[in-house]
Amino acid sequence: MERMTQRLEQDRAARRGSLMPFLTAGSPSIEATIATIKALDRLGVAAIEVGFPFSDPIADGPVIAASMDRALRAGTTVAGTMDAIRSIRPQVGCGLIAMVSMSIVHRHGGAAFVRQAHQAGFDALIVPDMDVDAADQVLGAVDELGMGLALLVAPTSTPDRIRSITTRCRGFVYALARAGLTGTSDAPPDVAGTVTALRAQTQLPIAVGFGISTAEHVRLVTRDADAAIVGSALVRAMDGDPATAPERASAFIQPLVEACRAGLD
Repeated sequence: MERMTQRLEQDRAARRGSLMPFLTAGSPSIEATIATIKALDRLGVAAIEVGFPFSDPIADGPVIAASMDRALRAGTTVAGTMDAIRSIRPQVGCGLIAMVSMSIVHRHGGAAFVRQAHQAGFDALIVPDMDVDAADQVLGAVDELGMGLALLVAPTSTPDRIRSITTRCRGFVYALARAGLTGTSDAPPDVAGTVTALRAQTQLPIAVGFGISTAEHVRLVTRDADAAIVGSALVRAMDGDPATAPERASAFIQPLVEACRAGLD
């Protein structure tokens, strides 16, 4: 986690936002995933969220759900994703975050999954469908290994629920820009209220996702939050020929990285 939090702190000290793109492991291929992680790291993103394909995604919209279906049909597995990360961890300087369903975590033994992720080279976990109390099942391993753990905070969360969530987060907090499923949106994000409510409860960095898809969205988000998370729009940009997916991903992410640098101007 230290590698990731240091980068977030450096960006904050330099009065710029951070970018945390999301991609689906194995979509359009595991080789494309590996090459894209390297390419986005070179662009200067703070961290990359790697989604573990799951057959029944809870909060994912149609773009990410379809990418997970393709990845599963292509044979992407938890073990294969761990091996892919392990193979490139020494070459990648940014944070790497496992975005994974609680069903997968539970099936692999809770704390045992945390240890597997740590050994593979992940710095943190996001478990979007984890119940707040269920976080206690893995926090021991998370703290023992010095990993991050981010739970999701909705715009409708009450102060008591925010407190319950943020006390269990490690490294950063994942705030939703809007309720519902992931996906691109034309509506400009208004996250000031959510971020203000979170700042009153925690000093952890705040990353905002759901519906963030353009450079203007990133600029707006990073005026209030520490980081912007971009998922569906990147996954869509990568869809197609695996050989050119890293180039398409880089072309899409480059202006968003530049928007982070302008976020606090």
